[in-house]
Amino acid sequence: MRVQERWLRTFEAIFRRCQVVPGEVVRVLTETDSRAINVELAELALARLGAVPVRITVPSLPVATPVPVRSTGASHVIQQMKPVLAALSGPGLVVDLTVEGLLHAPELAEILGSGARVMMVSNEHPEILERLTTDLDLTRPVKNGVKRLLKSSAMHVSSAAGTDLHVDVSGAAPGAVWGGADRPGLIQHWPAGLCLCFPKAGAVNGTIVMDVGDVNLTFKRYLESRVTLHVEHDFIVRIEGQGLDAELMRSYLEAWGDREAYAVSHLGWGMNPRARWDALQLFDKADCNGTELRAFAGNFLYSTGANEVAGRHTLGHFDLPMRHCTIRLDDTTIVEAGRLCPVFD
Repeated sequence: MRVQERWLRTFEAIFRRCQVVPGEVVRVLTETDSRAINVELAELALARLGAVPVRITVPSLPVATPVPVRSTGASHVIQQMKPVLAALSGPGLVVDLTVEGLLHAPELAEILGSGARVMMVSNEHPEILERLTTDLDLTRPVKNGVKRLLKSSAMHVSSAAGTDLHVDVSGAAPGAVWGGADRPGLIQHWPAGLCLCFPKAGAVNGTIVMDVGDVNLTFKRYLESRVTLHVEHDFIVRIEGQGLDAELMRSYLEAWGDREAYAVSHLGWGMNPRARWDALQLFDKADCNGTELRAFAGNFLYSTGANEVAGRHTLGHFDLPMRHCTIRLDDTTIVEAGRLCPVFD
């Protein structure tokens, strides 16, 4: 794949949102399996902005899990290696081009705590990154969404398909992705447009009904039959469904042999009106990491796996964006049947 001028402009636009300045030394974290075109584009774009890109490359790890790991945001390639951590620590920008990303990496807190800011570039084909890089500024609505989460005590999610989920969001750790790592101690990812939270232990109960057309991003697959998840005190205790989709979910979760793979990681909603629900259909699986589908406006995103707020750690992970859900925070409806309500300005 060859460098395209339009892709360079795309990367430049994102790095401007990260407040990159001439002369700044920017650390570019890669692994041996990183998407080469994105590494090249990042370094060239930083250089065109007058920054000094310094590449830090670590080996991709051998497969040591019972099933393939995909699209988790929880890279383990740093492996607590002190020289690598030292290189990534300290004020300034880190561009994360690892395959899985540092969003849930065990070393992230130390890196951010050192004063670094991290821009995680999702492992996507650059065409996807280009299409989702516009002059649309999501900073204010996403931040207002997080403020509403912080002020709320309860989330209720429902749908015509049968979803009826209750979440105690008091004490939850909020997350917000608007698309620019512009201050110390902040991580953002690209594509952007997402409000979420990591609930405390025992906070999630009820029923989730994934309908036809909802998405299992671990499999990069649109559901073709309904799947019902029964959740008690954070954990999926039963998966119902007669089709292949339910069978795949049961098989994948069972393969981990880890109860914590069944627990909630985070949940929230998408806020990016430019992101497309149907985009997954248009790319080969190797060219798409699915971050766009986490962010499409009005989706309800339910994720299983690691949740540090609840004291749970596992590599098993599902990201499950759903359409046509209604989300309420206390007495305020923020998403009505899959459409964002005008409450974020």
